[in-house]
Amino acid sequence: MLTIENLRKSFGGVNAMNGVSLRFDTGSLTAVIGPNGAGKTTFFNLITGAFKPDSGRVLLGDEDIAGLSAPEIVRRGVGRAFQIASIFPTLSVRESILCAINAHRHWHANWRHRFPLAAAQTAAEEALELVGLTSRANALSGNLSHGDQKLLDIALALALEPRVLLLDEPTAGMGTEERWQMIETVHQLWALKKMTLIFIEHDMDIVFKYAQTIRVLSYGTVLAEGTAEQVRRDPRVIEAYLGAHYKEQPA
Repeated sequence: MLTIENLRKSFGGVNAMNGVSLRFDTGSLTAVIGPNGAGKTTFFNLITGAFKPDSGRVLLGDEDIAGLSAPEIVRRGVGRAFQIASIFPTLSVRESILCAINAHRHWHANWRHRFPLAAAQTAAEEALELVGLTSRANALSGNLSHGDQKLLDIALALALEPRVLLLDEPTAGMGTEERWQMIETVHQLWALKKMTLIFIEHDMDIVFKYAQTIRVLSYGTVLAEGTAEQVRRDPRVIEAYLGAHYKEQPA
């Protein structure tokens, strides 16, 4: 379980996160939505250690991880894939995943060995299969399509064996068909791995179809939370973000 308690962060007098409290149950699938500037990416940055909160707690189980370094938080079980894929462009897809696995397991000297450790090789092949990149294993990461780079970024996060996985706009920059293929892959990964998965997304059709629970941020506060039906009909959410046409659409 991931529990956020009264999380606060300011930048130069601007309250980017203003007392946010949320709970994400173990194995849940949650979308975080809201207008630009709502604090969604800041929220992820505070959970993953990219930013240190001014106050508040981030509880992973019973442990407060707020203020720990990003590597320490990863080791405790929080993984993340980014809106702009964070990959190793000069390595092959397989080498990239082996690098992540060996760094995570402190096998630093072995990541580019001609004969990688069997356990690392097995884990890499599993990650490739999970995201559907087995056929691209020997391709240079920097030569992958935009969508495949996003899949590789997710595979790199999965290689770190997270209990909680954060996806920052996994479908950003994709065409309609590619977006649906991506979110279906994400949904299958969630169902298979039984992890707590939280994703930021602007495509409301995707959010309403796949998210068990939706949390709406606005100006660093929690505006609303609930099921797709509850959120799409909430007057505050309609006014701040969705627009009136969503209220009229069938669930």
